[in-house]
Amino acid sequence: MTISQKILASHCNKRKVFQGEFIECDVDLILANDITGPLAIEEFEKVGGKKVFNPEKIVLVPDHFTPCKDIKSAELVKKLREFSKKYKVKFYEIGQVGIEHALLPEQGLTLPGQLIIGADSHTCTYGAVGAFSTGVGSTDVAYAMITGKLWFKVPETIKFFYYGKLNKFVGGKDLILYTIGKIGVDGANYKSMEFTGPIIENLPIDDRFTICNMAIEAGGKNGIIKPDKITQEFLNEVGVNFNIDKNLSTDNENDYEKIVEIDVSEIEPQVAAPHLPSNSKSVREYTDIKIDQVVIGSCTNGRISDLRKAANILRGKKVHSEVRCIIIPATQKIYIQALKEGLIDIFLCSGCVISPPTCGPCLGGHMGVLAKGEVAIATTNRNFIGRMGHPESYVYLSNPEVAAASAIKGKIVHPEEI
Repeated sequence: MTISQKILASHCNKRKVFQGEFIECDVDLILANDITGPLAIEEFEKVGGKKVFNPEKIVLVPDHFTPCKDIKSAELVKKLREFSKKYKVKFYEIGQVGIEHALLPEQGLTLPGQLIIGADSHTCTYGAVGAFSTGVGSTDVAYAMITGKLWFKVPETIKFFYYGKLNKFVGGKDLILYTIGKIGVDGANYKSMEFTGPIIENLPIDDRFTICNMAIEAGGKNGIIKPDKITQEFLNEVGVNFNIDKNLSTDNENDYEKIVEIDVSEIEPQVAAPHLPSNSKSVREYTDIKIDQVVIGSCTNGRISDLRKAANILRGKKVHSEVRCIIIPATQKIYIQALKEGLIDIFLCSGCVISPPTCGPCLGGHMGVLAKGEVAIATTNRNFIGRMGHPESYVYLSNPEVAAASAIKGKIVHPEEI
């Protein structure tokens, strides 16, 4: 079996599960946010739910429109707050909150071998620690909150093997953008995307989170990386006493539907043009794309290593006079660390604005919505029509260094130009 099959089999009391088989599994962790959580609560109440199966295995994270931008968003968070009090489930609000997919691993809630579901499509992020983690609907979350179970179709697995030597300014964001560009936004529909090879084995955990986060942008059911010493170091760092199962790996090459090999030495920093993440090509191919806004943050690239990369570019420089640059640390802990390291000072002196942890502009929610005709480059994960505001605005996706360099120049540029 593949890693994903092994995890699913262990959660439905079967020795083996087969690709394409329908199964019902016990879930280890259930996540919902301020958009999807209230819908799940409504369904929970509609079917007469009286208690949750295990309050320790449910997490509610208001992060999309928080700090609450209006009355409607405040009411949504209030609904989560009241539900969490009534059923004693985990709830992270302002002062403790972070962007959900950065917060949960930081809290030590996501572990290798777990089966995790979330009412958010980027729940696939936790495959970076070797969990089978996938997004589901709010009704699925309601059912799982009551029963602790959910049905799955066992996915086929595509192996992505990365080899070669990474070029300067190329990291996890560039690898996944290049991969999506190679196979398309439907290239892994309902497949498990397993990321392997010598490059992945040496890739820092933050870059792994970025790669697995965007598996859904290729249609993937989940993204997953075999847990190893880097995973173990991360778990130790967040205070989790957990020993990795050495058998949590794919058994042999025949278990894969297909294998995609990628020579990373051919990959330059990537930029995905509107309006699909698959419109990815080298930053060098963008010669005169002027920008109005830069966003550095999100569940994809708002971690401390991302902020360090951006600060290294912005240090001693000024953001272009016609550009707005918004920096969003993904969690309170990351914000504090950025303060300690002097990164926040660098950003402020460069002319950036610092946002509290929030999804905010990524989904066109608040803290940086685009007007008609405006152009942004962002470290977020989606650039669909109207994603960050007006339907006639334009979003380009990149890594933090490209975004920071572009903020200085006022147009999309390679970081080497700074």
